[in-house]
Amino acid sequence: MKKTWLFAVLAVLFSPLALQAKTTVIYHTSDSHGFYYAKDGRGGFAALAGLLKQEKLPYILLDSGDFANGTVEAKNSKGIKSVLMMNALGYAASTLGNHEFDFKDPGVEPMLRAAQFPILAANFVDRKTGKQPEYLKSYQIFNVDGVKYAVIGLGHEYPTNETQKFKILKSSKVLDKVLAEVEAQNPDVIVLVDHNSIADDKHGRESTLLKMVTKHNGKINVVLGGHAHKIIQNAVHNGTLFVESGCYLKNVSRITVETDDKTGKFVSATSQIIPLYTQKTGEYAPVAALANALMEPGMDKVLGSASVKLSRMPVKGNQGDSPLNNWVADVCRAYSGADVFIHNNGGTRVDLEQGTITKRDLVNMHPFGNKISQVKVSGKFLEKFVKYGLAPRNLFSYSGLQIEYKLRKGKVQDLKIWVNGQALDKNKTYVVATNTYIAEGGSEGWPFKQIPAADKKQVGDLSIQEIMEKAIETTSPLGAVETGRIIIK
Repeated sequence: MKKTWLFAVLAVLFSPLALQAKTTVIYHTSDSHGFYYAKDGRGGFAALAGLLKQEKLPYILLDSGDFANGTVEAKNSKGIKSVLMMNALGYAASTLGNHEFDFKDPGVEPMLRAAQFPILAANFVDRKTGKQPEYLKSYQIFNVDGVKYAVIGLGHEYPTNETQKFKILKSSKVLDKVLAEVEAQNPDVIVLVDHNSIADDKHGRESTLLKMVTKHNGKINVVLGGHAHKIIQNAVHNGTLFVESGCYLKNVSRITVETDDKTGKFVSATSQIIPLYTQKTGEYAPVAALANALMEPGMDKVLGSASVKLSRMPVKGNQGDSPLNNWVADVCRAYSGADVFIHNNGGTRVDLEQGTITKRDLVNMHPFGNKISQVKVSGKFLEKFVKYGLAPRNLFSYSGLQIEYKLRKGKVQDLKIWVNGQALDKNKTYVVATNTYIAEGGSEGWPFKQIPAADKKQVGDLSIQEIMEKAIETTSPLGAVETGRIIIK
């Protein structure tokens, strides 16, 4: 028995694979959204830098996009401060997320030119020339301790603002072409960074990432995704490892890559999610100093308080609405004077915690500078809009509406809607308000594109950020917010 055990150990130790294995590491982040600082002892670039300083193996640091906007520092600098932080961390490459276009075309080029690392977006070309500008690349070759890494990048196909500067090509066709170019250079490891998720698209669009990659039968060794703010580890499909790392720099993925030491070729890869707890990682002083130097003044002014936590997540059970999204909808409806206010849930990024509320808390919670638009719509339009937004997940919250429905095999059935206590009348005209982004047809607000711009009217001069600030200052402390506006039977 002992001899058998000994032989088994020796067989492993002296097998060709064991003798020839070389190990390198990929670190991956995505959807950092300007969250440079630790909160409650977790997250931030200084913590990530502290972890990287502890790494004993050769590594490469990659990002899947959406770094440009989400906090006041990122927003006010039009993403440039985010790039400066990423420069300090030594990122090897990133791709383009949809929020890199929050500042529209004039804001994109200065931000990307500030990057000291390549921005990889093979599916983005200049609309006039049909070629990539010099600050974008399709792929990049890296040498990591003698291992030849080829990193391909694909940006998100649906930017937050329509772009006139770029033509966005179909990712699947572009990948076929670029992969052939990359293979001709005989890399050891092929990695794809893509601002998409294999699980789904949080805006309700079907994800094509899995299908697009798996048809290549493992030629792409590792795919680093994002956008959906999900954590996915060790998901292997048709020979390819898929990894997603969550959001807001709370975590980082560490992917261990084994290659054959003689041939250099890829052997295997596994991943793990590492929470960035500052007690474990420390905070690397030079990066912490840079983050502090970039901090916007006056953002820690206390506006009021909340006696309870207001969560952005739906209530458990059969209720599809949440306290925080309902509160946003309510204060905006009160300001607009509309029959109904529609709030896109994706615009609420983090919870509003119990305790003091600062300007920074509100910007982190709702970082977009949108104002309010008002439009008159038929009951028929409103019904169709509500139905569209309920499946496969609830995209919107409402003030002034009560909704009941059944969900059968992913489809909405037996939909009932009340407008301020009265059954919705398809033939009646209702005054509906929403933020300017949704009103213009952005992202999940695309049904509003069918309404002429002349029929949309801005309400007041205050941004939603300013409206929320005033609401907190006048009603503090915030208490519990009623739910049950959306009931799933």
